[in-house]
Amino acid sequence: MSSGLALDTDPAEVGLDPARLQRLDRRLARWVDDGQLPGYLVTVSRRGRLAHVGRAGMRDVESGLPVEEDTRWRIFSMTKPVTSVAAMMLYEEGAFELTDPIARWLPEFAETRVYVAGSAQKPVTQPQVEPIRVRHLLTHTSGLTYGFHHAHPVDAMYRAMGHEWGTPPGADSAEVCRQWASVPLVFQPGSEWNYGVSTDVLGRLVEVVSGQPLDVFFQERVFGPLGMTDTSFGLREDDDPASLARLYSAVPGRPGGAATGYAPLDTMGAAALSKPAFLSGGGGLVGTAGDYVRFAEMLRRGGSFDGGRLLGPRTIAHMTRNHLPGDADLETFGRPLFAETPLRGVGFGLGFSMVIDPVRYGGVASVGDYSWGGAASTAFYVDPVEDVVVTFFTQLLPSSTLPIRAYLRALVNQAIVT
Repeated sequence: MSSGLALDTDPAEVGLDPARLQRLDRRLARWVDDGQLPGYLVTVSRRGRLAHVGRAGMRDVESGLPVEEDTRWRIFSMTKPVTSVAAMMLYEEGAFELTDPIARWLPEFAETRVYVAGSAQKPVTQPQVEPIRVRHLLTHTSGLTYGFHHAHPVDAMYRAMGHEWGTPPGADSAEVCRQWASVPLVFQPGSEWNYGVSTDVLGRLVEVVSGQPLDVFFQERVFGPLGMTDTSFGLREDDDPASLARLYSAVPGRPGGAATGYAPLDTMGAAALSKPAFLSGGGGLVGTAGDYVRFAEMLRRGGSFDGGRLLGPRTIAHMTRNHLPGDADLETFGRPLFAETPLRGVGFGLGFSMVIDPVRYGGVASVGDYSWGGAASTAFYVDPVEDVVVTFFTQLLPSSTLPIRAYLRALVNQAIVT
């Protein structure tokens, strides 16, 4: 596979029907034409060869700037798999066991209480029965949460401290972890699944264990070896601000109807124009589609790409296996709040969700297909059965606005003919 997004092969040579692949672009372009999506870029690779790149629309509608192959995107929670890989690299070096309590390196979490009743102002708490362990951070079973959930008194405590869609100005990763550790956990570690700041805390753990800031670790140990030259925490000083796609939020359409438009979200979007104080392992990266294709291909190939090996194949296999107790799905074991994936028929491993029951999942998919997405509707998945890697980029909040991820699987799978 070449660098950037130069096509490696004719789709038919890797068992993809070119005419059927056009259905993918037609469906995505329809959202652009209907004014529901500003622009997009999609890639489809099979057997390690980039077979399709589709794009349409604008990276900045108001300025008339089109989506280009080197457009930089806020990938938000697609940062999480990168942080999870970084942590597992340290695991492979013997830096820790997955069962180690994180308080060994982050002592502020040693005495974090657990919510049992009461309000955000007067919570009733109890001590941890089980400490937060490294594996709890990787699997989102730590009891940590997100302020934007608006579903639990602890969420309100996060918001009161300035943790909703961002963090308090000037606070670095050490400080935000101290703040999160000062409020109760939503549940006893290991007892439930809840999407939250677990991967941000994992990023801080990577910093402490490695002795390097997260951006330095990523550059030296992940981006450099994989040839990911355009991925960073916010734009770098020599990056062209016009290369960064504008961030948009969906606006309501007709009363009772779906969102039918979007508007710039510049206040939130401006955070990515420079390196932030808080290097968010859960959502801080911006990068190009070509870079993330290289990362996803590394996963598909069992831990290496283009001569750079990050992990061993058995480690990747362990990360992409369902780690929920009893092989449960997220709907059964998780809190039915929010995730960048459907909940039915979907399990969760060490940094990824995976399809464990395609029928319950509700669409054509392979058992073991693993993925994640970002708040601005970006997404990727790796299908080890069909040897397929798909990535999708746009900048539309929230990610639930359009059923993009379901359509990606349906329209890529129908194009696989041999």
